[in-house]
Formats: sequence, structure tokens, C-alpha cells
Amino acid sequence: MNGLRGLAWLLVFQSIGEALSRGLSLPLPGPVLGMVLMLVGLRFERVRVPVGECATFLLQHLSLLFIPVGVGVMTHLALVSQYGGRMLLVIALSTWIGLGVTALVLYWPDRQKKAKS
Repeated sequence: MNGLRGLAWLLVFQSIGEALSRGLSLPLPGPVLGMVLMLVGLRFERVRVPVGECATFLLQHLSLLFIPVGVGVMTHLALVSQYGGRMLLVIALSTWIGLGVTALVLYWPDRQKKAKS
């Protein structure tokens, strides 16, 4: 029952974010605004506990979320065979760029702290 409450909280925050994004014509997507609102909401135990239980359940069954992707790849095998090399290159480059930016962002505050010392 707590897991369902957590799922309800997730949907509520996403819906509020979507309503804000569309209603105020903001340049941010609704789910991103919903995540920011959820970050604030997670400070309260009434939200944190059910969302944590729901997240645990979803993470245990994360592999099920890859089934639609696999079906999509199988449906468009001609496109994958035509553009597969380019797609693989773009995926690899974007992954490395994302890892590099993350490493720099994580390293930067520590470097600033050492510079002040």
C-alpha cells in the first residue's frame, strides 16, 4: 500500500511540473520541474517513505523497462543496420562527454576548497 502511495506522489509531482511548465510557458520540461518539486517534497517523511518504497520496487524491476527499447530496435532493424555505426559512435561519445562533465563538476568544489586553504 505504501508503494502505491509513492507512485501516486511521483505522478502528482510530475503532473504539477507538467501543469506549471505548460501553464507558464516555461522552457523546462514538466518532468524536470516535477523532479525539482519532488526534491523539496522528499524533505517530508510523509512523502519520503512511500516514494522510497516505490523506488525500491521500481529498481528491482528495472530490466522490464528495457523491453520496449528491445522491441523498438527489432522493429527498425533496417535503420539500425543503416545507421548503427553512427548511432554507436554518438552513444559512446555522449556517454564519455557526460562522464567527463560529471567528473569535472564533482572535482570542481574540492579544487575550490583546496585553493582557499
